[in-house]
Amino acid sequence: MDEILEILEKDARITAEEISKMTGRDVSEVKRLIKRYENQGIILKYKTVINKELLREDTKEVRALIEVNVTPQKDLGFDKIAERIYSFSEVVSCYLVSGTYDLLLVVEGKDLHTVSNFVAEKLAPMENVRGTVTHFLLKKYKEDGIILKHKEENKRIAISY
Repeated sequence: MDEILEILEKDARITAEEISKMTGRDVSEVKRLIKRYENQGIILKYKTVINKELLREDTKEVRALIEVNVTPQKDLGFDKIAERIYSFSEVVSCYLVSGTYDLLLVVEGKDLHTVSNFVAEKLAPMENVRGTVTHFLLKKYKEDGIILKHKEENKRIAISY
């Protein structure tokens, strides 16, 4: 992979000037290459990793990993069913994987019921879906290579009389 892409993957906020200094390439060449990567669809998005546990909001979305067993469609394989599944707004990511199931989904919803309703009403009844297993994420320790700090919990022992 090109060193410009490696640098941007670690820090999307870095400037073309900084990349130029790091790589020894001319600033105009760096800008041209970045633009070309964007136009070719190699760079799809610039992303910020947010530690949502540290936000002071009471409402937190629920995230689940869902294993899906499917029957591949004749002449289309897994692609067509994967496309139907990842088209749902609840699906954040969709991967074809090896092993005991075929697709791995990352699904988000405003609460447990939203995710479970998605599975029960939209995903499981789909033609070619043979079964699902849902794993709700309880706590994130590391995301996209970043170790997440957690809120300090009150470690005092409760005293009752």
